[in-house]
Amino acid sequence: MPVIHVIYEWSWHCNSFERGTSDGSNMTLKIERYSDELSTTIRLIGRMRAEHLEELKTQIRESGSKIALDLEEVNLVDVDVIRFLGTCQGEGVCLLHCPPYISDWIAKEQGREK
Repeated sequence: MPVIHVIYEWSWHCNSFERGTSDGSNMTLKIERYSDELSTTIRLIGRMRAEHLEELKTQIRESGSKIALDLEEVNLVDVDVIRFLGTCQGEGVCLLHCPPYISDWIAKEQGREK
């Protein structure tokens, strides 16, 4: 089964609106794509922000019709990611292992749009 790895890195700067790591290291988002004849699972690991959405959209476009996003190891998202995940759900993308705080936030954002 082919595996594609895409790694993004960004630096955190401490101010009143963002948190950095105590050691000042870079934070990473890792995207892994697992495909077989029937479906594709895209596994997201780490912290995801709006700047990562274009790559994720590309991965989804290249993945065929039955797609699942595995969110088990996602530990931080921003509002743009939440809105995108809500759109994905509406288009039939399955959100696997979705943490409760993410699913609750998606529901709240979808409620605001109505």
